Amino acid sequence: MIAIKLKHVQRHKGRDGKVRYYFRKPGLPRKKLPDPDESGFWEAYHAALHQIVEIKPERYANGTLAALADDWMRTPAFLQLGPATRKNYTRLLSGIQKEDFALHQIDLFEAQHIRRFVARKADTPAAANHRLRLFRLIFAFAVEDGRIKSDPTAGVKRLKEKGEGAKSWTEDEIARFEDRWPTGSTPRLALALLLYTGQRRSDVVKMRPQDVVDGMMSVQQVKTGTRLFIPIHPLLAIELASVPESRGTYLETAFSKPFSPDGFAIRFAKWCSEARLEGLSPHGLRKAAARRMAEAGCTAHQIASITGHRTLAEVQRYTLAADQKRLAEEAMAKIGSTTSFTTRNRFTKPED
Repeated sequence: MIAIKLKHVQRHKGRDGKVRYYFRKPGLPRKKLPDPDESGFWEAYHAALHQIVEIKPERYANGTLAALADDWMRTPAFLQLGPATRKNYTRLLSGIQKEDFALHQIDLFEAQHIRRFVARKADTPAAANHRLRLFRLIFAFAVEDGRIKSDPTAGVKRLKEKGEGAKSWTEDEIARFEDRWPTGSTPRLALALLLYTGQRRSDVVKMRPQDVVDGMMSVQQVKTGTRLFIPIHPLLAIELASVPESRGTYLETAFSKPFSPDGFAIRFAKWCSEARLEGLSPHGLRKAAARRMAEAGCTAHQIASITGHRTLAEVQRYTLAADQKRLAEEAMAKIGSTTSFTTRNRFTKPED
């Protein structure tokens, strides 16, 4: 009979003379196995080999920044955030908890320390500002909970970001995309959903025919959890009319499956490339939607009712250029009807 040696199986002969077998692998609990000649040996061996070990979260000392981050992630304020936001904040806070300063007591933090810790990400200003935002959230919680008397993030300024994020689509770029993709095509439907609802790609890929009631599209945003009711624009209605009501989601892959947000972004980039458009993204159409509303004279509150932004400051980032253009035109119109300053104040040489 040929003896086969299995990985992680140890043979042990006890004082009683009986031979026993154990599964032992670094990082996994030890398991007693049946005798190899018994029928249940292989099932027990494979179960031990593929066992899942629960990783216990690290416990941080009370009063430290790391412990504060853990506590904040158990608050209603955190738990009521959208799933995507919670996942992103958890990832970012986990990174902060690995920093050396995370083990310091929170009552020792001052504004100068916050500036230094934010500056560690200065080469990526957007990441630095994300870190500052999280500092503000957890220290605000510490103040409200009576753990510290004052917020050390007060007065700390955001870093200036070089870029403006995703590029907003121009009217010419929208027209070129529409020229390439006719009504009834999936790319044209995707453009219409993005442009005439002003939503993120994570929301657009989940939109269904069942979500349209009384001429309104019902949307629960993935990022924020906010429920919105958006009137169906006439041009969007034309594209939706070609979609069977039995379809699961408006946008489907070639295999009749819903897109994932990332999969949709990749496919959308290919549609743009075929239309000879580069450097554009689905999020740029969300900006274009906000820009169009701003140019039409909508207030920040009206725009936010469509886009779902929670603060007017976020809306103003999208509409800054449109507002500047409108205000400049109004300003020039006001002085355009008056007598020219040059003509009115022109120096006239006195007659001899």
